Amino acid sequence: MKKKSLNQSYSKKNRKKTISRVIYPGSFDPITMGHVDIITRLSKSFDEVVVLVANNAQKNFLFSAEERKGLIIEAVKGYHNISVDIFDGLTVNYMKKHGIDKIVRGLRAVVDFEYEMTMANINRKLEPEIETLLVFASPEYYYISSRSVKEVALNGGSLRDLVPSCVKKPLLKKLQLIKEKGHYVIPKST
Repeated sequence: MKKKSLNQSYSKKNRKKTISRVIYPGSFDPITMGHVDIITRLSKSFDEVVVLVANNAQKNFLFSAEERKGLIIEAVKGYHNISVDIFDGLTVNYMKKHGIDKIVRGLRAVVDFEYEMTMANINRKLEPEIETLLVFASPEYYYISSRSVKEVALNGGSLRDLVPSCVKKPLLKKLQLIKEKGHYVIPKST
């Protein structure tokens, strides 16, 4: 019996066409080039990418959820299979409501893995059909986080290659207003 090649076994003719959808949740306070890199890479592998902006009243965000959504839309404009939404509550509840069963989380370094593994297990416990996909950050973005971007901006460092151009001006303006009002502690967000 002749074996089929992998390409023959999984050819487009043999598969039922399904729309692949994935969700990429986060606080995006603000969106960084690391986030943009992952989002645009996902857009090449999935039919639809939903970037979900966390709106958690318990967290102290620099930008409002609507501002973060607007910055993300501006940063990824031109990609027609990327949408941005805001959600209060558990990501798995949003996914269930919208029929999405894949969640993507970015990994910058080994320290991210333990947290993401814990979250994946919690999500699977809440909704067993949810699958978590871990995507490694591109090497040039390993060190970038929203928190580090805010620290760099607050201390007058260059934001070049750290944030999309649409973020620089609003970020500096927001931080300047806060600086003028007094002491500022950078909120913990990714």
